[in-house]
Amino acid sequence: MQQEYQKYPDYQKYYVPAQSPWPIVGAVALFLIAVGAGNFVIEATKGESGYGGYTLLAGFVVLMVMLVGWFKNQIDESMSGLYSDQLGRSYRQGMSWFIFSEVMFFAAFFGALYYARFISVPWLGGASNNAMTNEVLWPTFEAMWPLVSTPGGITTQEMSAVGLPTINTVILLISSVTLHFAHVGLEQNKRKQLTFMLGVTILLGIGFLFLQVEEYVHAYRDLGLTLQSGIYGNTFFMLTGFHGMHVTLGTIILIVMFFRVLKGHFTPHNHFAFQAGSWYWHFVDVVWVMLYIFVYVL
Repeated sequence: MQQEYQKYPDYQKYYVPAQSPWPIVGAVALFLIAVGAGNFVIEATKGESGYGGYTLLAGFVVLMVMLVGWFKNQIDESMSGLYSDQLGRSYRQGMSWFIFSEVMFFAAFFGALYYARFISVPWLGGASNNAMTNEVLWPTFEAMWPLVSTPGGITTQEMSAVGLPTINTVILLISSVTLHFAHVGLEQNKRKQLTFMLGVTILLGIGFLFLQVEEYVHAYRDLGLTLQSGIYGNTFFMLTGFHGMHVTLGTIILIVMFFRVLKGHFTPHNHFAFQAGSWYWHFVDVVWVMLYIFVYVL
């Protein structure tokens, strides 16, 4: 090994961590969340009580344990000086591929919305060579978007872009600006600016989640817009719900970064963890802008 160092003087060490339990713990957490969420929705639809909610809660608890443990290990490794520039490049590549996978994740959902709205509904209304299709559907069917009635007679109303959705859009756009200035403060070693702007970003993220809960209450209580509201209700809650989960995760990441900043972590030249969190938050904001346009406005 010493000969290798002499032969390649620019060679950098590449830290390979020991085997970790956190990936399998995370897999168990996601399994519990998937099973719990599925059963919870089915039970809520049928008006039954079961173990779906408890399984979902257990999944989130295990997920939080995994996040705390894994974050702690990563922070300890970083602060111990175990990482090199080469490993930093690997982290950047990994985060880039992760965000790309998230782009594809939401692209699939937006694709489902496009297919339902611009292909399935017109076909069901007799478009193209499907002139006889509307004769086998329920009598009140109209080829329009959103579909405000179901074969079972359940009716709903469209969620307007005016009000909470617009306020939440403004909140997320402002949060991107405040996070940018927090990043600028870090690069210029202005710790007060960094701390203040990062704290404001976290408060804006929490405010967004609070208003989204209010929006869901309004949808269920006032509009009759529920998971039983046919394809419109399903696509609405699928897109906004998964985005809300991403905002929740992004807010947790920013909170971790905030406490690390308070402890004096990060320097103007060594702060990829903060940068990765910023990338993720800006990505979530861009997704919301697209969601606001295609789900609420158009």
